[in-house]
Amino acid sequence: MERLTSPPRLMIVSDLDHTMVDHHDHENLSLLRFNSLWEHAYRHDSFLVFSTGRSPTLYKELRKEKPLLTPDITIMSVGTEITYGNSMVPDHGWVETLNNKWDLGIVKDEASKFSELKLQADTEQRPHKVSFYVDKSKAQEVTKELSQRFEKRGLDVKIIYSGGMDLDILPQGAGKGQALAYLLKKLKTEGKLPVNTLACGDSGNDAELFSIPDVYGVMVSNAQEELLKWHAENAKDNPKVIHAKERCAGGIIEAIGHFKLGPNLSPRDVADFLECKTENVNPGHEVVKFFLFYERWRRGEVENCEAYTASLKASCVSM
Repeated sequence: MERLTSPPRLMIVSDLDHTMVDHHDHENLSLLRFNSLWEHAYRHDSFLVFSTGRSPTLYKELRKEKPLLTPDITIMSVGTEITYGNSMVPDHGWVETLNNKWDLGIVKDEASKFSELKLQADTEQRPHKVSFYVDKSKAQEVTKELSQRFEKRGLDVKIIYSGGMDLDILPQGAGKGQALAYLLKKLKTEGKLPVNTLACGDSGNDAELFSIPDVYGVMVSNAQEELLKWHAENAKDNPKVIHAKERCAGGIIEAIGHFKLGPNLSPRDVADFLECKTENVNPGHEVVKFFLFYERWRRGEVENCEAYTASLKASCVSM
C-alpha cells in the first residue's frame, strides 16, 4: 500500500470467479476491457483489491490461466487471509484478530459428524477456514445444526453457503465483509482512506461486501440465486447497490459509470486511438494505447498508420 502517498481516488474490491473472471468468455474479452480501463485511467492513483474464496494455491493457478492484473491487495480464503503486493506479504494483524474464539480442531471434529458434508481438497483447508461441499437441499438444515453444536462448545464461528454447493466455516470475525472493513480502518489510520470504494460480486459469500457503510456495490448480471435473494431481503432499497445488466467485468465497468466514480470507457471500446484521451497524461495511458495499436496493427486493422505513429511519437517526446 506504499505505492500511493495520498488517498486513492477509487478502490475496487472484486470477487474473481464469475465476477472479474468470466469462465464462459474464453477470449477473456470483458476482463481485457477492464484491464485496459484500469491501466489507462486508474492504476496511477487507485487501488485494486481481489477478494476471492480461493485459497492461495487456487488463486495462483487462476493467475496462470487468466490475464489478471496484479492487485495491490489480495483477500483470499473467503476473507481469512490478507496479503499485499506482488510478493503477497501477509497481514499478521488480521491473523491475530481471527484467532479469537477459534479452535480448528473442534471445528473439524464437529463437522466430521455430518455425513452430508464432503470435505473439499486439502489446498482449500486453511488455518481459519474449513471447507465442504453440501447438497443444496441439505444446506439450511446442516448449517442450523452445526451452529448450535459450535455454540454449545463455546466457539464463535460463521458458516457461509455459496455457489449452490460450497459451505465454509470461519471465525465469526472473518469473511469478505469484515476483511474489507478491517482494510478500510487500516487505510484510514494511514491517511489513505479511498475517496470511493466499489465492491463487486456474484455469490452468497460476497453479500457482506455490500453491507459495509459508504461502499458502493454491484452484483454482476450473472449473480447467483443466493445473492439475489439476500439483496431482495436486505438491500433492495439501497441505491448504492445495483444489479448490473452486463456480465462479470463488463458489469464492473457499468457500475463505475452508473455511480459516476470516474471514466468507464475502456480503450478497447474506442475505434480510433486518436480519440482515446485522458485528462492527466500518465505512463499507463500511453502504454495501453501503444499495446492496443500494436495488437490491431498485427491483425491488419490499422488504416491510418502514419497518424497513429506520429501520435505515439509525440506522446513519448512529451513524457
